Amino acid sequence: MSAALETPANALFDAASLRAIEARAAQLLGDEFALMQRAGQAAWRELLDRWPKAQRLLVVCGPGNNGGDGYVLATHARSAGREVRVLHLPEHAPRGVMAQRAHAGYADAGGRTETFTGELPAADVVVDALFGIGLSRAPDSSVATMIAAVNAQPAPVFALDVPSGVDAGLGSAPGVAINAQHTLEFIARKMGLCTGTALDHAGSLALATLDLPAAAIAGIAPVAVCVDTSHLSRWLSPRTRDSHKGSHGRVLAIGGDHGAGGAIVLCAQAALRSGAGLVEVVTRQVHVAALLARLPEAMAQADDAESLAAGLARADCVAVGPGLGQGSWGQALFARALAAGKPLLLDADALNLLAVHAAPLPPDSILTPHPGEAARLLGISTAQVQQDRYASVHALRDRHGCVVVLKGAGTLIAAPGETTCVIAAGNPGMAVGGMGDVLSGVIAALRAQGLRAFDAAVCGALLHAAAGDAAARDGGERGLLPSDLMPWLRRLANPGGGR
Repeated sequence: MSAALETPANALFDAASLRAIEARAAQLLGDEFALMQRAGQAAWRELLDRWPKAQRLLVVCGPGNNGGDGYVLATHARSAGREVRVLHLPEHAPRGVMAQRAHAGYADAGGRTETFTGELPAADVVVDALFGIGLSRAPDSSVATMIAAVNAQPAPVFALDVPSGVDAGLGSAPGVAINAQHTLEFIARKMGLCTGTALDHAGSLALATLDLPAAAIAGIAPVAVCVDTSHLSRWLSPRTRDSHKGSHGRVLAIGGDHGAGGAIVLCAQAALRSGAGLVEVVTRQVHVAALLARLPEAMAQADDAESLAAGLARADCVAVGPGLGQGSWGQALFARALAAGKPLLLDADALNLLAVHAAPLPPDSILTPHPGEAARLLGISTAQVQQDRYASVHALRDRHGCVVVLKGAGTLIAAPGETTCVIAAGNPGMAVGGMGDVLSGVIAALRAQGLRAFDAAVCGALLHAAAGDAAARDGGERGLLPSDLMPWLRRLANPGGGR
């Protein structure tokens, strides 16, 4: 399904592919400088559209092609009567034929370039044209000082192509990085700007394709595809009139050890709100009465061997892990679930048990780790997972041979033979205990309703994030609870609902 989702607007590329596309585009245009002129002009138009009243512009330029884009923008701004000041570091005079040519054009138009001495002049908008995709290491001290000055001043920051200091391929920032309010990407979208730390630096994103011939990108496959709420209807088609509860799948949710009964309740409720026809729960006996009082639609059973065996036999998808614990009780249920041969979703303590007791998984299994759980599964630190989220999700995919959902800002979904998907939804308010239990229920419900494992994971992660965004709009991010998502899951799970 991921290949069918791909469009020029949501295909994501790594730095090597982007450089190949740029080289091919320059060749097709017959003049590399024509590409820079288009980029600078597109940036000026974007600035005008977003900040039409801005009169004082400050453009900070680096020595390479990104700086050249900035000089072209500055030239257009001067021609339009704006007050423009261009700054660069003493050691960052334009280098390379294209950047020097753009600088010469700016100078010929009467523009003057100044060196940065530690302070920035007042401006209505600051344009970041320092490095673009050209920087993949921590900025040196002088660059870091300039970036810090840009971040400290009050005007909005407009980044050209990539906020300087952000690794366009990894999504991480190895050192200080520009905090932009808006970023205009050129030609094609960068895989690193949609996940992880980059989301705190890029602000809103827009794409200028520069009207390049289709041949510039033809044959260069994207590394990933970005999906947003507009894609939900691809998976969530209307139901037939003669459907019944058995038509929409049976989920078995296993978990809820002592002190963690709420986790399995949230999982079961989310599965029902996402359209599962039947939801069974196997949990501790002490939690059964409370679960039925809270959620009478679920079929709750104690954790005896007979009930578990019957539930596993009936299930179309088994979600194991929410509140499971890692003691002997959780280990026994985990082992029984793995041995059942049913479509599996493993979350929370099921993942922690998998990290300790490695076991082969069916290829249509779904793992849903947060960065800490991913780190335990890979035997690395959480910081290493976050430094390169793509590498981490691909390593988990390859190690376990199944679908992996790496949760967090810009959730990633990878599976063997599929183009990785990135979720362009979700908000910081969802960083609260229990949200992952809801996600488990959502994905398990979609899997039980007949979606392939990868499609269930992508659609489920998107539906969950979209519901979180809707709930946040309704009452704000701070204080958002997992249970706040339930009515929105129902609305968004129905084509045309909630929009």
